[in-house]
Amino acid sequence: QVRLLESGGGLVQAGGSLRLSCVASGITFRLVAMDWYRQGPGKQRELVAVISNSGGTNYADSVKGRFTISRDNAKNTVYLQMNSLEPEDTAVYFCRCAGTYWGQGTQVTVSS
Repeated sequence: QVRLLESGGGLVQAGGSLRLSCVASGITFRLVAMDWYRQGPGKQRELVAVISNSGGTNYADSVKGRFTISRDNAKNTVYLQMNSLEPEDTAVYFCRCAGTYWGQGTQVTVSS
């Protein structure tokens, strides 16, 4: 049974930083791609960042230069370092594993 557990969300002022973590279990973590998605109030869920099993990364244009995705295969964990946060980044952030499995999400709120 694959499980994903996100953490690290919270309330931060504009310009601040947060680091999200997602721990995976029940899967051979080093073999799978991991993604971060987000869903803001009244918006559709959107892809934020992707990291392949070999470490290649890709980002949504809206977060390029501000967010960094990384992974630690020894800890079965994917991270999303978020800097220079903006109110528009307010959303529930979800991690996804192998294009199939979702975590429960963690709330990020950025105040202006």
